[in-house]
Amino acid sequence: MAHTLRPVIPAADIARRVAELGAEISAEYQGQPLVCVCVLKGAFMFFADLLRHLTCGPEIDFVRLASYGPGTSRGRHSVFSKDLELDVSGKHVLLVEDIVDTGRSAEFLLATLKPHRARSLKLCAFVDKLERREAGVTVDFAGFPIQKGFIVGYGMDYAEKYRELPAVYELVPE
Repeated sequence: MAHTLRPVIPAADIARRVAELGAEISAEYQGQPLVCVCVLKGAFMFFADLLRHLTCGPEIDFVRLASYGPGTSRGRHSVFSKDLELDVSGKHVLLVEDIVDTGRSAEFLLATLKPHRARSLKLCAFVDKLERREAGVTVDFAGFPIQKGFIVGYGMDYAEKYRELPAVYELVPE
């Protein structure tokens, strides 16, 4: 399938907003035990940049969930292939996602992490895409609201391509 990339969010805007989110999250959790959990693979760039702006001394961990296939539509089945390694009981947990679209993946992850007995469980997403929201999840810390389009770059992919791009683009079929 031939396609073009249409710029959506420039790198400078990403840097500015990630710094703002870092300040918001730091203020929320200052002096409290926080574990930031990166959802692999898509959130890795956002997660790394966000951590550099946190002043609240979080611990970090990773989970892995795959729900996209080679196409541009989200699959109905998720594969949870990496669980937490840290004990998060009694600590605040911030789940860091690249994008919350239908909300099904975030809903699944939040339900999966709930038995870990965290003090609180909140969601941070680089992109909060409301266009196709099906699950009743709340993004507590949202980077950019986007209404529509299939986006790539800054960790987000299409068939494992475009993750390395420093900005966000809409994948437009030709």
